[in-house]
Amino acid sequence: MRESWDRCIERAQQLASADDAVRPLLAFYGALLGLQKVLAVGLTPNRNGPPTGALAHDIELLRPGIAAFLGSIAAAGPELLAKQARRLLDGPQKQIDDLLTACWNRPSDRQFFAKAVLQPYARFLADAGVMPIDRELTMAENRCPFCGGIPQLSVLHGSGGPLEGGGRSLLCATCLTVWPFRRVLCAHCGEEDEHKLGYFHSPEHDHLRVDACDTCRHYLKTVDLTRLGLAVPLVDEVAGAALDIWAREQGYEKIELNLVGL
Repeated sequence: MRESWDRCIERAQQLASADDAVRPLLAFYGALLGLQKVLAVGLTPNRNGPPTGALAHDIELLRPGIAAFLGSIAAAGPELLAKQARRLLDGPQKQIDDLLTACWNRPSDRQFFAKAVLQPYARFLADAGVMPIDRELTMAENRCPFCGGIPQLSVLHGSGGPLEGGGRSLLCATCLTVWPFRRVLCAHCGEEDEHKLGYFHSPEHDHLRVDACDTCRHYLKTVDLTRLGLAVPLVDEVAGAALDIWAREQGYEKIELNLVGL
């Protein structure tokens, strides 16, 4: 169910043109997706051979695209990110390598550059069927079965959908893999009591909702493809920024921030 980079970029442009309130946010995200696409296109086997699943080795595949990625952010990104990009570009290569390695071993949704660069790499591994071999894979129902990543969002789909039998699935924040997940279950703590699980949405975002748990006080957003089959979950989740603001005002913490920090 991983959407192509082009489809994600196209959807970001569509949503940006349709909603003035989120246009700047989606314009930035669309540009960021374009930079991730360039990184992904550059991830081809080189003289060092195909990917191994060990970042320490595969980082050579990433290096040609990292400088261009940072340079684009430094030139046209938001001021804070541009300043951080310039600092990384001006520093030693080891600083970038250490940042990527640290976030590969212990993923953090607070490290924008590491997450933005590692997403295309992890997706590249998933598409190639090369399992990560140098990071601890947490095997749990709410973790990605490929890389052990945390869910970015959930998706609802009917029978005949992208996962056989339909139902609910989670999308990995690291490699963008999708896997089936029970409908009535907190994706953070595993709470099963439906009286402690809340589902909230607004008419402005009819195909989006907040799934919140009163046990752990965490939430994630769900994209309902039965309401809008043309939605691209990774992008539509960003467009529902107002729901994130509402959830935080209610005292909930998001399981995983997306790349725009919401």
